[in-house]
Amino acid sequence: MPQDCACRKTDRYVSFQNIDCTGNARRLMEHLDRQLSIPGRSTAFWEYFAKKRAGSAAAKPDDLFLIHSNINQFREFFEQWNDSDALRLLLQIEEECC
Repeated sequence: MPQDCACRKTDRYVSFQNIDCTGNARRLMEHLDRQLSIPGRSTAFWEYFAKKRAGSAAAKPDDLFLIHSNINQFREFFEQWNDSDALRLLLQIEEECC
């Protein structure tokens, strides 16, 4: 099998090559945004999280850092709302990028 084959299994301990951590983190945040746009799904935690995510004029944290720092809250939220696609993506991010 050629080394540059896209079908190769990724392994962050060997190389982050071919692992789209930034893109996957962005996609997970899109899942979160869709879920939180549904009335009744936001909580005090997610409101606080939105402020952290917005950052300040000086610095804005990146999505991967925020996911990594709050991975259990993400898991619990997506489990609560039965978002299996988001849970699969969260697991992939956890295994490949965190």
